[in-house]
Amino acid sequence: MPQIHYAGSEYALAPGESVLDCLLRHQAAVSYSCKSGVCQSCLMKGTRGRIPERAQAGIKDTLRSQGYFLACSCEPDEDLAISQPGDEQRVVARISGIDALSPSVLRVRLAPERPFEYRAGQYITLFRGDGLARSYSLASLPEETALELHVRLVDGGAMSEFLRRAQPGLTVSIQGPTGNCFYMPGRPEEPLLLAGTGTGLAPLYGIVRDALSQGHTGPVWLFHGAVDPAGLYLDQELLALPAQYPSLRYVRSVLRDARDDIDAGALDRAIFSRLTQLKEWKSYICGDPDFVRDLRRKIFLAGAASRNIYADAFIRSAP
Repeated sequence: MPQIHYAGSEYALAPGESVLDCLLRHQAAVSYSCKSGVCQSCLMKGTRGRIPERAQAGIKDTLRSQGYFLACSCEPDEDLAISQPGDEQRVVARISGIDALSPSVLRVRLAPERPFEYRAGQYITLFRGDGLARSYSLASLPEETALELHVRLVDGGAMSEFLRRAQPGLTVSIQGPTGNCFYMPGRPEEPLLLAGTGTGLAPLYGIVRDALSQGHTGPVWLFHGAVDPAGLYLDQELLALPAQYPSLRYVRSVLRDARDDIDAGALDRAIFSRLTQLKEWKSYICGDPDFVRDLRRKIFLAGAASRNIYADAFIRSAP
């Protein structure tokens, strides 16, 4: 069986085993999160041996050319020598602010120590000092001084509990950005549909503000779904935006305890009770994977071209 050479040790791959699973089985120090090839937390660099093409899917061309690959997707058929990403792939950032947006959502602001280019709506991987990694979407705009993350608090969640207790000034590392769920200028008259559940609102908050600040003139509909009104954690900020941007419509939907000004029921019902023909629309969907998959299909059936549907599914971190 192929051997993995890493950090001065050699590990034999079991049949059908990925590089990441092999390293974890041998308790080697390695960062990871989703284990499904999406978050890119397990990015590593091959220094000797052939990297399977599948292990480099979704990685920037510049990284592929340097031998970078995703350990969770890599099942080599020959010996492979690998190393952790170089320092150039990670940026040290200082936590500049933390505040509660709701009982279950934290706003975390980060100040990178060097210039960090991104598009609003993309996501980054956040690394704790011990290598623990989690991916979060960027709710901020590139021209703002800090990166803004919306972190859902999870009982027993290693990263969210760490951030709940963190104090401004603490340093972490970030890697990225990743993802193609962001606003593309060029068709300012194009109607936009943005829909998200829970903290799936974070990238949409960045995207909608980016579009409007760049002079988007077409109708913009932003839909946010939650279990109850407490989950509509940016309500006041979003309710104030249409006064500044009349083309924006903000609609909320909850599964329970709805009020007169909030829709009751699933978010897709709130969407399609208002918008039935989406042939010329560009859509952005973020949140739970099942929600993203189902809504993507419904938007396509309502006439939207698949190339105009951008999605970011929030995959739970692997154990």
